[in-house]
Amino acid sequence: MLDLFTIFSKGGIVLWCFQTTNQIFTPSVNALIRNIILQERTSVNTFDHDGLALQYKLDNEFDLVFVVAYQKILQLSYVDKFLNDIHLEFRDKYKNELSDGKYFIDYDFLDKYNSTLKSAEQWSKQQAKLPKQMKTFEESVKSKKTVASMIERKGEEKPAKTVKKKEVNFAEEEVYTKISPPSSPKSGENGLLDEDTLAANRAKLAKKLQKKEARSKSPKSPPSEKAGKKPRVWDLGGTNKDLQNLERTTDKPEDMKSHFTPDTEIVGQMKGVIRDLEVESSDEEEYEEEEEEIEEVQQKATKSSRGGMFSLLKGLVGSKNLTASDMQPVLEKMKDHLIAKNVAADIAVKLCDSVAAKLEGKVLGTFDSVASTVRNTLTESLVQILSPKRRVDILRDCFEAQKQNRPYVMTFCGVNGVGKSTNLAKICFWLIENNMKVLIAACDTFRAGAVEQLRTHMKHLNALHPPERHGGRQMVQLYEKGYGKDAAGIAMEAIKFARDSSIDVVLIDTAGRMQDNEPLMRALTKLIKVNEPDLVLFVGEALVGNEAVDQLVKFNQALADYSSNTNPHLIDGIVLTKFDTIDDKVGAAISMTYITGQPIVFVGTGQTYTDLKALNAKAVVHSLMK
Repeated sequence: MLDLFTIFSKGGIVLWCFQTTNQIFTPSVNALIRNIILQERTSVNTFDHDGLALQYKLDNEFDLVFVVAYQKILQLSYVDKFLNDIHLEFRDKYKNELSDGKYFIDYDFLDKYNSTLKSAEQWSKQQAKLPKQMKTFEESVKSKKTVASMIERKGEEKPAKTVKKKEVNFAEEEVYTKISPPSSPKSGENGLLDEDTLAANRAKLAKKLQKKEARSKSPKSPPSEKAGKKPRVWDLGGTNKDLQNLERTTDKPEDMKSHFTPDTEIVGQMKGVIRDLEVESSDEEEYEEEEEEIEEVQQKATKSSRGGMFSLLKGLVGSKNLTASDMQPVLEKMKDHLIAKNVAADIAVKLCDSVAAKLEGKVLGTFDSVASTVRNTLTESLVQILSPKRRVDILRDCFEAQKQNRPYVMTFCGVNGVGKSTNLAKICFWLIENNMKVLIAACDTFRAGAVEQLRTHMKHLNALHPPERHGGRQMVQLYEKGYGKDAAGIAMEAIKFARDSSIDVVLIDTAGRMQDNEPLMRALTKLIKVNEPDLVLFVGEALVGNEAVDQLVKFNQALADYSSNTNPHLIDGIVLTKFDTIDDKVGAAISMTYITGQPIVFVGTGQTYTDLKALNAKAVVHSLMK
C-alpha cells in the first residue's frame, strides 16, 4: 500500500499529490531532492529515510519528478511498473498543457491514479503465482564463450597436464626414464627388462645414493644468528667513550637552535582563507581530438540506412527524444575515459547511469550532437558532486569555539602512510599564521618515531613563529604520553589541558590503520565517541582508484557499527594528499566525494608547510574531462 504519490516539477512546483495517511512527508521528500536529485546520484532509484522507502522517476522532457513513498518494511514488487505506467498516463493526458508550461491548472487525475495502481497490484499478484523461469541462454555463462574457443581443429595438440611428482620417488623415476623402450634388444618378453639390465640400473642407483649421503655428511655452514637490532659499526672504529662525539641526532632541545635555520620567507603566506587549487587548463587541440573520437563512435553506432546529407542532418537536428541506445556508445567512451583518469570503476558506471537517467527522453536542441550533450551533462554532474553540500569554514568555527571558552577539536584518521602527520603540520602552520594557538595530541602510540616526528614539526613551527612575535605565547605545543597507551585517554587529557590553558585548536593525530583491521577500527571509534571532536577528517591519497572506495566505505561502516550511539559520528571531510604526483589523473577526488557525500576540505600539493590548497571543483573537473 502506497502512503504518498506526488508529481512536482524540477522547479519545485507541486502538480498533483495524493496520500493515504496523515504523516508529514515533507522532510523525506526534501531529503530525496537534496541527497539524490541535486547531488547527481540518479543512478539509484530507491532512497530510504526515516523508515520510509522512496522511489522516483524523472521525466526529462517536461522536467517532472514522480515520487512514491511507502513503509520500508513492505516489499512491494509493483512500484517500478506503477511508476512507469502512471508516468505515461499523466504525460498522455496533460501533454499539451505541459508543453505550453501551464503548471497551475486543476489536474483531475484521481481516477487514472486508482485504476493504474489497481492494475499494477493485480499484475504483481499474477507474477507471484507464475513459476520461476529458467535463465535464458544469453544470461548463462556458456553464452559468454566465443565460438573459436569451442572449436577443436585437427592436428592441434591439447596442452598436456602437468603431474606433480612425489619427492620421495624422484630418484627412482629419474633412473627409469633412462631405461630403453620395450622394443630394445635388452628387453624381454612383454616389454620386461632382463636381469642384467636390472642389475646395472640398481648399481647406478646405489652410486647416486652414496654420493647424496656423502654430500649430506659434509660440514654445514654455521647457523646464522637471530635477526635483531645490532649496534652501529663506525667506519673509523671507536669505543663507548666516543659515542657522545659521534652522536648525529639534531632533534635534541639544546641543539635545535644551532642546527635549524627557519625559512622565514614562507611566514605570512598562509594568512586568511586557503587559496584554491590551480590546475593547468587543457589545450584546445586535445579537446577537439576527444570530441572527434566521440563523434566518430556515435556516428558509427547510429548510422542510418540512408546515407548522404539527409543522414548528417538527421543526426544533428533535434528531431527526436534521446534514448538509451543513442547515448550508449558515447557513455561507454566516457566511462573508459573516467576509469583511465583514476575514477573507481563502480563510480564511473554509476555516473554514466546517472547521466543516462538525466538525459533519457530529453529533446536535443537544433544542431546539438549527442556527444556534446552527454559530455556537458557529465561535466555539470561532476562539478555538482565536488561542490560541497555544506561549507566547512574552520576559521569561523574556531572563533565560535573561542566564544564558548572551549578548544576546536579536529581528528585525523586514515590508512598507513598517506601523510596524516605531514598534512596535520601543514594545517597547524595555516592556523598559527591566523594567530591561533594549537595543541597537537600525539595519539599515534603504535608507529615507532611518530611522537618524534610531531616533536620535530612543533619545533620547526615555533621557530617560524617564535614566542617573541606573539607576546611571549608559544603558538604550538605537543601533548604526548609515549607509546603503548590508550589513544582515547590521551586525546581526552589533551582536550582538557587545552581548555585549561586557553588553547584555541586541538589537532589529534591517530595511528594509521587498514580499513579491515577490527581492533584498531574499534579503538578509533572509541576515540571519536569519547571525545566528540568537532571535525573528523579522513586523510587519503590522490593516487588510489578503486581502493579509495573500499577505504571510505569500510571506515564509515566501522565508525557506525562499533559505536553504540543511534547517530554515530562519521567522517566529516576529506584531506586529499600527494595531489602533485598524479598529473591529470584526479579521479580519486570524484570517488571519495561520491562515496561519502562529504567535501574535500584540504588538498596537499607538496612537501613544505605552504603546500596546502582548497579544492577548486571546476578546475579539477576540467582536468578530469580533458
